[in-house]
Amino acid sequence: MGLLKKIFKGEKVVKEEKILPWIPLTELQQIDYIHKKSALKTQIIFKHSTRCGISNMVQRQFIENYNFSEKELDLYYLDLLNYRDVSNEVGYKFQVLHQSPQLIVVRNGEVVAHASHGQINAIDLSRFI
Repeated sequence: MGLLKKIFKGEKVVKEEKILPWIPLTELQQIDYIHKKSALKTQIIFKHSTRCGISNMVQRQFIENYNFSEKELDLYYLDLLNYRDVSNEVGYKFQVLHQSPQLIVVRNGEVVAHASHGQINAIDLSRFI
């Protein structure tokens, strides 16, 4: 009932924004680091197109559902429009055809899961911890 009173009185209901432990993926050298680090901990790459409505929607859903700590997974954010060369190298290094948005899960140097668009949020990341 309190929410309805706020809405009808014109008070704004502010939803707390969830912040993920994103690691910006901006340099080619990071790709080899991700490959090596995947032997110790699962690495996640989220490729995102900042100009795409679908990519924005999928990213919001991903953020909403993400419930892992930095101790469990490393989470990389790749703005593929600003870092096209990095995006291309990710595809080459891990042998995954480019899509956007795209989630790539790397463990022990290999891609163990990848998905694009709505299928991103269907991946059960807890399987890879």
